[in-house]
Amino acid sequence: MGLAQDRRWMLVRPDGRFLTQREEPQLARLVPRLEPDRLVLSFEGAELALPLDDRGASIEVVVWADRIEARAPDPEADGLLSRWLGRPVRVVRFPDTAHRPCDPAFTPAGARTAFSDGFPLLVTSATSLAALNAVITARGGSAVPMARFRPNVVLDGLTAWAEDRTRGLVLASGASLLLVKPCARCIVTTTDQETGERLGTEPIRSLQSLDRDLAGEGPCFGWNAVPRLPVGPIRLRVGDPVALAA
Repeated sequence: MGLAQDRRWMLVRPDGRFLTQREEPQLARLVPRLEPDRLVLSFEGAELALPLDDRGASIEVVVWADRIEARAPDPEADGLLSRWLGRPVRVVRFPDTAHRPCDPAFTPAGARTAFSDGFPLLVTSATSLAALNAVITARGGSAVPMARFRPNVVLDGLTAWAEDRTRGLVLASGASLLLVKPCARCIVTTTDQETGERLGTEPIRSLQSLDRDLAGEGPCFGWNAVPRLPVGPIRLRVGDPVALAA
């Protein structure tokens, strides 16, 4: 399902529907920190801790068209986060027993994810970001940091947009990631990930000028990825060599 504990937590509306930075950009200021036995959330000088297990009341939640049986572990945390956001929310966990398959039109049988939009991993390229920022600054804008795209895996040392011309990656462990679908970008990429502010139309405008609509869903940056199955636990380290698959 991707990196350990990643996309295993989510805020939902009272009806169980998922809530993201698309609707609430200040969620960028909700900062998670993993500790050995808990998840700590920091916001506005406050902290709350949630257990890394499946305790809590059962609740059906909705991510796009998928209905998932989740766990709501802490009503007190719900209240704290609701007061901070100024709207009622609940914090939920994707339990170990849940199963949410990826879209079979793009992924092999058995691929699954948790609370992500649709795929467990997002791969981007530092050189592609540099090429995009060259366009943004030439248009009089300010370069955007990689955090705007919220990737899991960032590649370096490629030519710009080389990720568009490969089917996957071979990791240092020998395991492989399949690049299954270009990632169409939304308003979240215009949001400062430290302040929660919307900052205009970049990088969307410049991606549009580069004709980056690779999937018929809008301008793309980065690729959604899944592990090639079967696969066991994989350890990723910053600086690991990665080869492009044919």
